[in-house]
Formats: sequence, C-alpha cells, structure tokens
Amino acid sequence: MANRYALRMELPQSWTIIDVFTGQPAVVRQRVMVGMSSRDAEDMMVQMNVRDVKRRERAERKG
Repeated sequence: MANRYALRMELPQSWTIIDVFTGQPAVVRQRVMVGMSSRDAEDMMVQMNVRDVKRRERAERKG
C-alpha cells in the first residue's frame, strides 16, 4: 500500500507534509502542515501514514 503523505522542502530548514494523492499540504486538526522542522515533519508524517494505512485496511475489510 502506497504512503499517502510525503515531505517537501520549501526552504532550507522548512518542510511541508504533502498529501501525495492531491499534491496539497496536509491538514491535521485544522492546522496546515507547513513550515515545520525536519524532525517534526518526519515524525508527524510517519504517524499520519500509519493512521492512514490502518484506516484504509479497516475500510477494505468493511468493503
């Protein structure tokens, strides 16, 4: 299963988490995932991808 979220460097030391399906910055709890440090962006992206995989697996089982 492909990861839904990836990182994009906007400026040195400024990262955005993008939704690879839409090409747009990801939004979590009404916060746009832009202007993040490398470490914070990486950690959040991993968490978001894990949650998305679990969500898609549940949807497939229901399907």
